Amino acid sequence: MSASLTRTRLGAIALAVAGICLVLYPAVRPWTDESTVDGAIEAMSSGAWVASHLFAMIGFILTALGLLALHSAVRRARVERLSVIALVTFWIGAGLTLPYYGAEDFALNAIAKKAKEGQSLDLLDLVDAIRFHPAAATTFAIGLLLMGVGAVLVAITIWRSGVLPRYSGILFALGFALFIPQFYTPAAVRIGHGVLVAVGSLWVALVLWRAKVTDA
Repeated sequence: MSASLTRTRLGAIALAVAGICLVLYPAVRPWTDESTVDGAIEAMSSGAWVASHLFAMIGFILTALGLLALHSAVRRARVERLSVIALVTFWIGAGLTLPYYGAEDFALNAIAKKAKEGQSLDLLDLVDAIRFHPAAATTFAIGLLLMGVGAVLVAITIWRSGVLPRYSGILFALGFALFIPQFYTPAAVRIGHGVLVAVGSLWVALVLWRAKVTDA
């Protein structure tokens, strides 16, 4: 097996695992009413809260790494430059998004545990202070937008490459483009969005696994 084919298949595996992680994120996440103190404590102090947000972070990292496989597959096609732009855009987006997820995961969990133990604090005010900190919220939104743009560029790269099936990047692009809107939907829709992202990622992973890539 050539080195290029090995890299491409490892990237395909990364995308497949990323897709699974990104559906586990909403599926495992506790869905209580976080606008109430009791609901916020129940959700955010749980192990499921930590696990679900870790799934999201791992999913973004593996997606960013997996897109290297796409670049490897199309690097000799006329879309190599577009592939690089897509890759870098998604990487920057993931990098800007991850700190916010870290705060959601670890900071909110630690605060909620203190509240659960009966320590005096205004949990909902602290939650809002973390979630809506101007710098945190801005970088989070920009990061998600850039990942959406990067995913759309990935779909365009695949469409124009002539190497991979044209339609194989559409669901991937749609899933990441809808990341911000899905935050304003009910739990069932958010889980459905996770399924969309997973299917899109697995589809790209499958066509990359099957791609004929050589070192020549």
